[in-house]
Formats: sequence, C-alpha cells, structure tokens
Amino acid sequence: MEKEAIISKLHLKFAKKTWKDTFQLVRRCMEKSRDKSKPCKQLVRCLERLQEEFDVSSMNTMRSRLEMIARQQQMGFHFTGATCYLTADLFYLEVLLLPCGGVEEVKVAPHGQSPVPSESLLQLLRCKCFADFSVKLGGLFAHYSIPGDNDIKLKLLASLQHLGKDLQQISQFPRPPAHCDPKMDIINNGSIGYLKEDDPLTIQFYVPPTDTMKTSDSQTTDLEAAVQAAHVTVGSSAVPHQLQMASLVPQPPQLDPQGHPMFAPLSEVPNEMLPACFLLRLQPAIPVMLSFVKKLNQITDVAVPDVDLQWAPLPKLLMGGSLSANSHWEKLDEQESIFTVPLPGGVMHSYILPGAAWNMPAHGGIVVDRVAFTHPAHVSALVDVLRHQCAINTLLRSCFSVRCSGPGLFCDLHFEVRPESDSSFSVTFQQPNVDSLAVLLVNVSSPHEITCTLFGRGTFDPSINEYISTVMKRCMSIPVTMNTLNSKLEEITSAPLSPRRPATTEAENDHSASSSAAATDTNRGSDTFSQGSAVPEDSFGVSASACFVLSAATSELPPEINTSPPVSPHPLTPAEGVSTFDEQDLI
Repeated sequence: MEKEAIISKLHLKFAKKTWKDTFQLVRRCMEKSRDKSKPCKQLVRCLERLQEEFDVSSMNTMRSRLEMIARQQQMGFHFTGATCYLTADLFYLEVLLLPCGGVEEVKVAPHGQSPVPSESLLQLLRCKCFADFSVKLGGLFAHYSIPGDNDIKLKLLASLQHLGKDLQQISQFPRPPAHCDPKMDIINNGSIGYLKEDDPLTIQFYVPPTDTMKTSDSQTTDLEAAVQAAHVTVGSSAVPHQLQMASLVPQPPQLDPQGHPMFAPLSEVPNEMLPACFLLRLQPAIPVMLSFVKKLNQITDVAVPDVDLQWAPLPKLLMGGSLSANSHWEKLDEQESIFTVPLPGGVMHSYILPGAAWNMPAHGGIVVDRVAFTHPAHVSALVDVLRHQCAINTLLRSCFSVRCSGPGLFCDLHFEVRPESDSSFSVTFQQPNVDSLAVLLVNVSSPHEITCTLFGRGTFDPSINEYISTVMKRCMSIPVTMNTLNSKLEEITSAPLSPRRPATTEAENDHSASSSAAATDTNRGSDTFSQGSAVPEDSFGVSASACFVLSAATSELPPEINTSPPVSPHPLTPAEGVSTFDEQDLI
C-alpha cells in the first residue's frame, strides 16, 4: 500500500508537467549517473521514448536526437553553433542544422581526409527516419572498427581506400548499350555490379525480376529492397596477408583480350604484410551450397572455417529467411514440407521438396555473411559465383515464398522438386489430359544461362524447351513457369490432329519416336529429341501446330535425372511403365 501511495503522489506531482520539463528532468538524472560512460539503461530508454513523442521542429530538438543516436552507437558527440559532430576513432560525421530543425548537409570524414557529403545519410535525416539513420550509422561504425593498434589501423584504412579507388575505376569501364533498365543491367551483368560510392563502399550485384519493379512510382524503392549487395570493408585474420598500399590499376586502365580488367602485380607496388584481409559483407547473408563455397575459396585462397560442421539442406536455409507469417505450409515430418503457392486466375499449386533427396552434403550449404579476399581482381570472380548462387536460390524460393492465407486449400496442380546436381534440379508433375508424369529438368549453368528440358509421354513441339527456358529466365519463378507450361501442354494435348497427320496408335507413336531417336543418336550423339521440318511459329515463338511425337517412358530419361520414385504425400502407382497420380489422393 505504501508503494502505491508513493506512485500516486508522483503521478499527481508530474500530471501538470510538460513533456519538455520531463525531458529535462531525465537528462539531469542521466548527468548525475554514477558511471557516465555507461548511463542507466532505464533512463536511456526513457529518454528515447520521450524523444519519440517530440516533433523535431527546432535545432535543439534535432541536436538532442543526434546526441542520443551517437550514445546508442558508442560514439562521441559535441556541437559548435549549428554544426553537430558525431565522432569515432577513424571517422566523424558533420551534420549542419537549420534553425527550424531541418538538416542542410551531412558529411563523412575518414581519418586524414577531407569531409565528403553523404546523400543517403542526409535523406534519412531530412525524412526524420531516425531508426534507419541509426542503423546506417552503426554499419558505418562497424566498417571503421578496424582491429589492431593505431599503426595497424591506419595502414589497413589506407589499404582499404586504395582498394576502393581501384574498384571505382573498374566499375567505370564502358559497357555495351543495355536492352533493359541501365541500372538493373549493371547490377546483374556488370563486372562487379553497381558500385554505390557511399561510405562504406557498397556493391549491388544481383536483383531478381519482379512485377513490382515495373511500376514507375515504386521502382526505386522496390529495387533497393530486393537487391543483393555487399559492403567492402576489412577484418582481422589469424593468418597475415599481403595487402596493397597503392593502386593496382595501371593508368590508363586496360582490359585483357577476354575483356577483364588488368592489374599490376602486387609485388611491383607498395604493399604490407598485415594481420587482416578485405571483406565483402553480404547484405543480406546468402545461403551458399558447399560446392560454391569451395569455388569461393579457390578464387581467394582464404578458407571459410568449419564449413563441413555447419552445413544444412539448402531448402531449409532458404526457408529460414523466406517464410512469412502468412505463408501456408504443412509439415509432413522433420525433413519434408508442402508449400501452397497461389497464382493469378485463382490457380493454386502445391510444392514438395523431399527431405530424403535434399538432406545430403552434396545438396547442402551454409549461410555466408562475409567473403574474405586479398586482391581487387578477386571481386569480379566472387561476384560471378555469388550471382550464380543467388539465381538458384531465387528459383527455389519461388516455391515457398509467396504469401497464402488459410489452411485446407484445394490445389489444382502438385509438383515435386528434387536436386540433380549442384546447379540443376527436376520438377515432376502430372501431365494435363494424359495419365502419366512428366519431368522438367532445369539446368542453371550460370545466372544468365538457364535451360529447361521437358520429358514426358505425349505430343510435344520440340520448340517448347526453348520457350519454357525463355519464360524461366524472364520471371525467375518455378510456379509461374510451371503454370505457363501446364497451359501450353493443355493447349497441345487438346488440339485436334493435323489433317496431314493421320491418327496413330500409342504403340505406333512409341515405335516412331524410338526410330527417330535412334536416327538422331546416330547423327548427333545422345540428343533425345527428334527434330522435324520447320513449322510456322506463333507470337510466343512456339509452333502453331503440334505435330511432333516424343516417347518419354521412364527408361528414356537421361541418366542425370534421378529416376527413383518421387517422395510425395500423395501415393503414386505405376501404370504402363510410367508413374501416375491417383486422382482421389490428389484431391
């Protein structure tokens, strides 16, 4: 009762106090803290909550917000007139304020260099996005938190600055005209991606195609949200590395016969053996398959420690950062899940990634948040490997990253996705209007080379592979591609027979396809598909008449496709040598 009485008296005492009075009281309490280097957490949080209630409409209010943010990031703070300084060991920020509480300019000054304007920090303060400003300032503080004594710190900072200048020169090499948005073209196809000359230096190197990016109003925002980037920084290393202390790009910059930038040998320029290495800090972290981790290590010769002890199935790593609260997925057991994906027109797909197939080291990976390197020439090769992994991740994520609401949904089509190699996978599904399964083999040989090959019983136009490959590359979505393929197969199988092509029995079709395949093998090796005479094409590049036959019993699938029975919650029964779905179980 006595405690409640005290609290009641305090409420009455401060009931008529203004926010300003309360704010000043909290600040006085903080100044009287026993340990000024570590203010009371309750007081700090109280001050933060009070500041959130204030409308930043004066210079003093903005100054207080900047001081609080500096304290949060363990930085120093002082001001002279209208200029505020947020200071750290190797850099400081200048923030020039206006009388109304606005911000005129923000500059970043690395140690020993003149202040450089920062447009990104300026815009965050002008929009009063203080939380985002604090996060970006924290990233800047981490960027300059270089290990070692003062002498080592200054040497590493100088080396990092020379690296940044070399990367800027590489990014400015001329490129052929782009057939799409120039910035997206540089991000996805530039030798090192799109370089944001901000602090820290940022490389944007991959962005998947999305429908939201096509709208002019939100294009920039959506692009920034979806882009895969990396901050260029430096970190400590247990093994010393030889790092540049001068530019490695010859003047004028040159390209080798393969079109790659040329660099001077490290031994011919000033260099230092230092206990550190350069880092690409990935934003966000990327699930990377073990085979791709080995490729990264081969480029830089800087190993990722304990890789074999940290691996997990790739789909599990992708799910960790993709499933939202509204995503619908059903847990079959600890290794398998069914994901329901809605598509335009009310179509619903379900996808299963069988744990028995993916739960193997060959198809596993680790989450990589940084990649170490020691030379600017490494960056282009590292970016190529990371882009390749991002393309594979984008396709697999499309099977379970789309939002869906409510359990117990009826699915029109069911698919099973299985790995075939570190850069290919197969999608098994039931053909429309045909009582048998089909397999689409997807080979991602590079982020720019994706080929799809269809195997199944029925009547197919050979150009359908090229058509589906084009769809896959444009949308980078398995559900969208499979929906398009299903519609195309329905159109083909429901089309009447050509007047010039007499009806044949299934046995005759199989015999004809086998003979054609044998002839093709004699002329062109192991090509499975027989090519017929040219036929007119429609606007999509697919023949208007479907007059080619492909026999695709299981025994005819190429050896790289796993022909074991698919793992599915829906029982499969063999029919005429080809596995088929039981319609009742599908429902």
